[in-house]
Amino acid sequence: MSIKRLSTDILILGSGGAGLFAALHAHQQAPELSITVAVKGLLGKCGCTRMVQGGYNVALATGDSVERHFMDTIEGSKWLSNQDLAWTLVTKSVERIHELENELGCFFDRNPDGTVHQKAFAGQTFDRTVHKGDLTGIEIINRLAEQVWSRGINRLEEHRAVDLIKTADGKSLAGVLMIDMRSGEFVFVQAKAVLLATGGGPTMYRFHTPSGDKSCDGLAMALRAGLPLRDMEMVQFHPTGLLAGTHTRMTGTVLEEGLRGAGGWLLNGNKERFMANYDPREERATRDIVSRSIFSEMRAGRKTPNGGAYIQMSHLGPEKVRKQFKGMVDRCADCGFDLAGDLVEVVPTAHYMMGGLVFRPDCTTHLTGLFAAGEDTGGVHGANRLGGNGVANSTVFGGIAGDSMAQWVKDSPAERAPDEAAIMRSIAAHEAPLKQPSGDLEAIREALYECMWTDVGILRDAAGLTRAQAKLAELDAELSSAGVGTEDRSFNLTWHDWLNLKSLVSVSKVIAKAALAREDSRGAHFREDFPSTSDLEASSYTVARLVGEEIVLAREAVQFSRVRPGESLLEA
Repeated sequence: MSIKRLSTDILILGSGGAGLFAALHAHQQAPELSITVAVKGLLGKCGCTRMVQGGYNVALATGDSVERHFMDTIEGSKWLSNQDLAWTLVTKSVERIHELENELGCFFDRNPDGTVHQKAFAGQTFDRTVHKGDLTGIEIINRLAEQVWSRGINRLEEHRAVDLIKTADGKSLAGVLMIDMRSGEFVFVQAKAVLLATGGGPTMYRFHTPSGDKSCDGLAMALRAGLPLRDMEMVQFHPTGLLAGTHTRMTGTVLEEGLRGAGGWLLNGNKERFMANYDPREERATRDIVSRSIFSEMRAGRKTPNGGAYIQMSHLGPEKVRKQFKGMVDRCADCGFDLAGDLVEVVPTAHYMMGGLVFRPDCTTHLTGLFAAGEDTGGVHGANRLGGNGVANSTVFGGIAGDSMAQWVKDSPAERAPDEAAIMRSIAAHEAPLKQPSGDLEAIREALYECMWTDVGILRDAAGLTRAQAKLAELDAELSSAGVGTEDRSFNLTWHDWLNLKSLVSVSKVIAKAALAREDSRGAHFREDFPSTSDLEASSYTVARLVGEEIVLAREAVQFSRVRPGESLLEA
């Protein structure tokens, strides 16, 4: 079989904040190296960073500090974060925000005195979220993409990664097998260093924020490579996804947290404020609490016509809302809603995966030659990510990964030969649906939505999680026997839909198994049959590996490397 072969020093999978920052830092460190960014869509036009509305957490203002940001992050994580990773996040984000402004040309909103404006986000003790109106991600990605283009960094657009290919001894990574989506041709890209920065994307839930091309491909590849994933039960639901009906992709897209930070109210279907019944911080409680509160109102029957809750902003003054949240007002208007002057229906929506590949502060992983950054990684956020820490995570660790990879390649310049048999096995597995009779992929997707939303969603228990495991095994088998009805490979979107579903089902199985194993409630993971949080001093996190066809779980103790529960880095 003929396979296209390419070679590069550094291969970056993904073109969000992590991937593009990595490309720029690697180029700055070692401009003589060949750097290639591979992306499922078009560079600068896809991925989750572009969709960021709220902003970027960083301790800049008088009265704030990196120690305070760190404590908010650790307490928000319910003491499950890797503290060295969290410290790296809060300290390096200060450097990164100046880099974004002064070197890359980002324009963020300013106060009248010229200082950077920072707004309130839930779960934080200080207003530290830097933003560009409510369209921050577009500003960041546009500037990053411009810089990547101007440096002539190689691009493989409309190429999807399907497997990490090791050396024959299994000890190192040799490169990545990909599909050129335009032709359907398999492409093996040999690389000295590879960055996994494909993003998470919990699109296995009925209501979700990421675009449909986000399907946990990176995590699925890491699983197949036998790598450890941690905290996979921790899936964050954003409390306020737009609820525009059941047959529009606008449903589930985020109405940003700054709406509640600015004083927006949540109302149930009876048009009553209810958050005071659940948390004294009311609408500014953390995302996990607000999501559970909305879901509880829905389940109690106090829901809106489309089955959710309402958000109200009109009491703040329609003109103020239109000025402060232009992007959100326009988005709602496109769907027939008046955010500034009327009620808008919302529903909790799967937004972010705190869990992911185990990695180190220098972005190295357990596989020699593989680096990771962004939402593909676990440990930074623990059980709950603070709004505004996501894009900070991507850019901070993306930059570190670029520096680390450049140095690694300079120190280890030899190419590593791939396991040719592994390439052939992967091609056969990914070609299989082309040769099988058509299956009902839409029915499988709907069943996956229903399973994950009902049994592995915001509120969980043993019965539902056990039921989900059986259903996911059934769906996996059904998908494996389903085909796409044609062997045409060029822009065969049904084939890629099959591949997306395969990744989602694989990762869903890990989420369900880890959720069943964690018999306490922490952050985004809430067990109705174990509603209490276990002893924080004895905190441990789940680690999942794929051994053969079986998901094997272990528990590892959290290392309180900087602060212990009950302590603080802040002065008394």
